[in-house]
Amino acid sequence: MAIQCRITTEDPNDNFRPDTGTITMYRSSAGPGIRLDGIGYTGLTISPHYDSLLTKVTARADTWHAAIARMRRALSEFTIDGVQTNIPFLLAMMTDELFLSGKIDTSYIEERGPELLVRAKNSGMMPHKWVKAPDQTDLLASYIAQIHVNGQPKSLGASSGVKPSVKLITPPSAPEPSTLLTAPAGWRDVLLKEGPAGFAKAVRSHKGLLLTDTTWRDAHQSLLATRMRTSDILASAPATDVALRNAFSLEMWGGATFDVSYRFLREDPWDRLRALRAAAPSVPFQMLLRGANAVGYTSYSDNVVHKFCKLAVNNGIDVFRVFDSLNYIDNMKLGIEAVGGAGGVIEATICYSGDLCDPTKRKYTLDYYMEYARQLVGLGIHMLAIKDMA
Repeated sequence: MAIQCRITTEDPNDNFRPDTGTITMYRSSAGPGIRLDGIGYTGLTISPHYDSLLTKVTARADTWHAAIARMRRALSEFTIDGVQTNIPFLLAMMTDELFLSGKIDTSYIEERGPELLVRAKNSGMMPHKWVKAPDQTDLLASYIAQIHVNGQPKSLGASSGVKPSVKLITPPSAPEPSTLLTAPAGWRDVLLKEGPAGFAKAVRSHKGLLLTDTTWRDAHQSLLATRMRTSDILASAPATDVALRNAFSLEMWGGATFDVSYRFLREDPWDRLRALRAAAPSVPFQMLLRGANAVGYTSYSDNVVHKFCKLAVNNGIDVFRVFDSLNYIDNMKLGIEAVGGAGGVIEATICYSGDLCDPTKRKYTLDYYMEYARQLVGLGIHMLAIKDMA
């Protein structure tokens, strides 16, 4: 059994009039039996001139009631701030006795609509008095700030003039940056002396575990929407250079950091690269390269990708983790050749999906991944990486 709900930016309290504005927070659901098809994201501007559909949510299960339970869970996990949506109305439907019975026809919404609106309001799933989500967020933030600065109000039983006790947190002391003369040589020294091929050989000969730190790239891209500013990263760069002197690499560029620097932080990503390279000269810098897409969201001409990689190496990038989300070898080939021609270390990536231990899986088998690895090795790469797409 399967059921589909369409999340729209429509106001159920105003005859489902399409709402407009900018989405300030967008978090979607996921999980077994749930499929999402849509375009919602934080920062999306909802215009009155286009369809109000955001996302289609499809829930699949063995029974009707199990599918409804999954749909109810999925809808409740959505967080969409900035515009009004029909999610509360959909949740009211998912708990309606008549809908649960399955004995409904095309007149269901017309007949049960008013009752569903009341149910949605009373369930607490809709914003109080139909206040828009951003207003609710602003009110909550204002309340927290008021309590933090002025203490609990008298109306809540607090004594006047009592301030909240705030325990100051002393930031940890950073290690003193060592000079290049006294600090032990790191892996970047090996790369500069031996070149990419010699560097790769030394890594393979190394007996211990080598780590890549992703704080400056993937960590804040995943947790903070890539919003760490260059000034914040620079403040920790000298200490990081000492603490991670023996690390394999620092992943600090590429991926979404490039376009976010321009579009949201109003910074120059090339300035970031040069500044961090000067502040942390001892650890190899690593970036994420999307094959023929470079650091963008479309494929570029070959000369653009080649020139980009050359500039990246000249400004401080050492290792390029090259990947294509579909393991498309032609896209990988362009990225690999561009990195190799620029003099960078080629870390070609296999995007892993599925379960090799499941005999019913016929597409992404061990033979598939082995053949793909052989094709990558045949292109002259220095290292192989496995990226778990989950």
